[in-house]
Amino acid sequence: MSSTKPPSGARDFLSTAVAQRRYVVGVIEDVYQRYGFEPLETPAFERLSTLLGKYGEEGDQLIFRLLHRGEKLAQILAQNPTETDLSELGLRYDLTVPLARVVAEYRSQLPRFYKRYQIQPVWRADRPGKGRFREFWQCDVDMVGSASMAVEAEVIAATAEVMQRLGFSDFEIMLNHRQVLLGLMEVAGVPAELENSAMVAVDKLDKIGEAGVQHELLARGLGEGIVNRLLPLLRLVGDDNDTRLESMSELLETSPRGLKGLTEIREIIRNVQLTPAGGFIQVDPYLARGLSYYTGAIFEIKTPDLAASLGGGGRYDGLVGMFSRQQIPACGFSLGLERIIVVMEERGMFPERLNSPQLLVSVWRDEVLPQTLQLAAEVRRLGWRVDVYPEPDRYGKQFRYAEERDIRYVLLLGEQELADHTVAVKDLQSGEQISVAREGLADFLKGKL
Repeated sequence: MSSTKPPSGARDFLSTAVAQRRYVVGVIEDVYQRYGFEPLETPAFERLSTLLGKYGEEGDQLIFRLLHRGEKLAQILAQNPTETDLSELGLRYDLTVPLARVVAEYRSQLPRFYKRYQIQPVWRADRPGKGRFREFWQCDVDMVGSASMAVEAEVIAATAEVMQRLGFSDFEIMLNHRQVLLGLMEVAGVPAELENSAMVAVDKLDKIGEAGVQHELLARGLGEGIVNRLLPLLRLVGDDNDTRLESMSELLETSPRGLKGLTEIREIIRNVQLTPAGGFIQVDPYLARGLSYYTGAIFEIKTPDLAASLGGGGRYDGLVGMFSRQQIPACGFSLGLERIIVVMEERGMFPERLNSPQLLVSVWRDEVLPQTLQLAAEVRRLGWRVDVYPEPDRYGKQFRYAEERDIRYVLLLGEQELADHTVAVKDLQSGEQISVAREGLADFLKGKL
């Protein structure tokens, strides 16, 4: 018999998990809409030509490819094919590249400044771990069409407000700049053709440590002298943003692009001071973000509970131009739904009774089922979540069912209640049962629920 478990790195979501996810998504959507962002949805799969070459060498290896099928697959298999011959489609790796494709395709139909949010699943052929899955949801917010640092401030502020609305107060938004990192490499003497490769290694500093990064830089073809000059540049210290920025400025005094990146970091910090992100920004000279399409400011959001980030983003002014002849500036932030939920579950941050019904209407006899369903309909019209016990049964069994579903109050409509035009309300927590006139039921329940 085949296993009934979902594939490794994927999950089934039962009612409580679904309710938690909808709660978080609801908060995110509400905040993004308040900031003027509009929704977008794109297909689960894209052409491989759309996906490949956008995420760096390691990202390309994590794309799930969809095989040709039927007669076409048979013809290809008969020709001793390579891996690239077997497919032309891949599952969506992130939501940013599809956005760039959409902007290139529909530019004439979009506003001058296109502010979009997108909340959909993505897939990566990664090794599953805590907070890391092969199928997971991203919650992206992006603005396309402006090079102003106000865009960075808006997406950072929106993300910070989401975190606070969810109940987080100890998060940090780590901030760096790709041009700062490239400037450090320039100072260290890294050849231009190896800069992106070195960036991939530097991005692993918090995962494999300095010794691991040193080994990987050497393996990627950087000379020992260059590596020995570069690594000390990644040991910047300082407890506050001003100290770190001053140290970085001294190191980058011979790199114009590095100094320009520092200027933009300072401008972003200044712009967010009076927004919900004020006080949560932390300059992180080690932050690299391995995706190769970033061109400017980069950021990640972290909490003490999880080694991995809860989300990240940055400016990617060249990505849309890969799909069109026009270079269009863009910047965005992506939150990882799964990781946020992992931390919220561990901290007990979810509101109680997210999905369970608030009331159970009991069934006394089949003959009074129409009146019972009428009562349920009346209470539902008042705005409460109501379950109906599906068949006549002993009240003890109906009460146990209510307790299994975490329902505290049961409405009973028996012979006496029908005659008196009342409803009996049973409080399963206290054991108390009260008879309430039908016309006063709404006010009674408001005081209880």
